Amino acid sequence: MSPGKPLTEDEAALWDAWQAASDALAQVNTDVTRETGVSEPDLLVLMRLHDLGGGRLRQSRLATATGWHRSRLSHHLRRMQERGLVDRAEASGGVDVSLTTMGRAALLRARPVHAAAVRRHLVAPLSARDRQRLRAILERLTPPGS
Repeated sequence: MSPGKPLTEDEAALWDAWQAASDALAQVNTDVTRETGVSEPDLLVLMRLHDLGGGRLRQSRLATATGWHRSRLSHHLRRMQERGLVDRAEASGGVDVSLTTMGRAALLRARPVHAAAVRRHLVAPLSARDRQRLRAILERLTPPGS
């Protein structure tokens, strides 16, 4: 197999910038986990349950909302249920997932920390115009329906 054509200087510079930006995103997740004990995947699930379902969603809809494969979500929900963050209950034609009191408390602790970290690492370094441009670019890179 041929190693293929290497990146151009411009492409390599773009890749390096992308990697550095990914580090800033990872720092958001590190800050939230360090300050609250809520991991990035936990926060995603808690936020989707709260924001899309008022605290309760069908597991299939939650899988779509997180972009996760159903088996990954099922395993993660089992771990979250063991820690008391969510409950799962068989329902006609599926499984309902709901926030517990502990899950709501974890979300309440994590949300302001997450917002502050997003602002510090991703929003503050950019002007309003640059934020709009970046969002438009990222939306072009996002597959439809994600």
